[in-house]
Amino acid sequence: MVSFLVRMRFANDDRARVNEAVLKATEASRKEPGCVTYVPHWTEAEADTLVIYEQYIDTAAHEAHRASAHFQEYVIGGLYQMMRERAVENLSAIL
Repeated sequence: MVSFLVRMRFANDDRARVNEAVLKATEASRKEPGCVTYVPHWTEAEADTLVIYEQYIDTAAHEAHRASAHFQEYVIGGLYQMMRERAVENLSAIL
């Protein structure tokens, strides 16, 4: 299992555009055969910060996600163009 958090910071003026892109990315990502979960959140403490919790069945599924057309369009071409900062936290599940 591959799990991680992606934390991105955006200008407040971009919030509507960010919502649109992340909702489209979420809908498409959840349909991927190797996607276990894909859940975006706006943080309550920092209104300009979006956190996405993602989980895939394995590394190959995560790589397929990053190579997908919808990732290229909505994440690379959308979210990444608007974000001011990005950090990824890789997680290890306690089983």
